[in-house]
Amino acid sequence: MATGTGLSVDVASGCVQGALRAHSPNQDARPDGARPELVVLHGISLPPGVFGGGGVDALFTNTLDPAAHPFYAQIAALRVSAHLFIRRDGDLVQYVPLHRRAWHAGRSFWQGREACNDFSVGIELEGTDDHPYSEAQYSVLVPLCRALMAAYPDLGPDRIVGHCDIAPGRKTDPGPAFDWQRLWRGLAGRGDD
Repeated sequence: MATGTGLSVDVASGCVQGALRAHSPNQDARPDGARPELVVLHGISLPPGVFGGGGVDALFTNTLDPAAHPFYAQIAALRVSAHLFIRRDGDLVQYVPLHRRAWHAGRSFWQGREACNDFSVGIELEGTDDHPYSEAQYSVLVPLCRALMAAYPDLGPDRIVGHCDIAPGRKTDPGPAFDWQRLWRGLAGRGDD
């Protein structure tokens, strides 16, 4: 078991100890020999720009009611997920075990490799491109990334990217409101975590 500050990763089960659990059916096996080598940070809010509520959980568990909001009718048929979701209040939810492939990146490439879902961990942050993420979210994200790096030797700070980095022109999240410098300082042990 690898540990981070207050969080740990059980590599055998693929579970982050300390995370709430919710099951997403939107997952499958990674290709033979594939393991987490990349962390992809996303931003999401459902409905768009609205925080709190159960929209993200419902989307990832295929229970989104298309009649609950006009935007939901457009996305209710999507089959997407992430390994982890950090809510505005800092609650951490795990939908897919880390050794399984979550469906979060879509068409993507990184350093000449396509299909980033095959070798990445997807972390969704409740937010929007232009609204600052919360203190509570950074307080969870930093130790979570540390725990992931401790558990998977191929991961390092240089392998934590935004969805915008692996799907340029198609995706913009986590957006300009995400404080990358704060994340790097936290991972280096220089405060802000």
